[in-house]
Amino acid sequence: MDAWPDSNVGDLVSPRDESVVLSFKAGATISKGDPVYLMDRDTVAPATAPTNCIGIALENASEGDYVPVCVLGVVKVVAGAAITMGQAVYGADSSKRILPLTDQDVNESGVNTYTIYYARRLGIALDNFTAPGDTGRILVVK
Repeated sequence: MDAWPDSNVGDLVSPRDESVVLSFKAGATISKGDPVYLMDRDTVAPATAPTNCIGIALENASEGDYVPVCVLGVVKVVAGAAITMGQAVYGADSSKRILPLTDQDVNESGVNTYTIYYARRLGIALDNFTAPGDTGRILVVK
């Protein structure tokens, strides 16, 4: 399902002047729409496993090139699982797709509570993704 058919994966949907886009050096080949993480100082790589992503790549880049990365704004992405609108998301699975971030049960001094690993949160789903491969928008709020 394509929840936002008027744009392509990796397109910045929010107005540029209302978004934060930073330039990073590509530490590997990056495709537009990839969730990326900091692999070194000012250097990003595509996430192919759950990690603390910094944002979404807005262009293709070869290793050593500079790539614009949305760190705050609305971007169209591909889901790796079903995700409910309003749910926190993170990156990524082995296919570089966005995943739902679920609350983690913990037991603190015998009292059940929960927490979210906030460093891992990449953003919030703005659309429902019903299955892996669905596309839609997330609000990147790193």
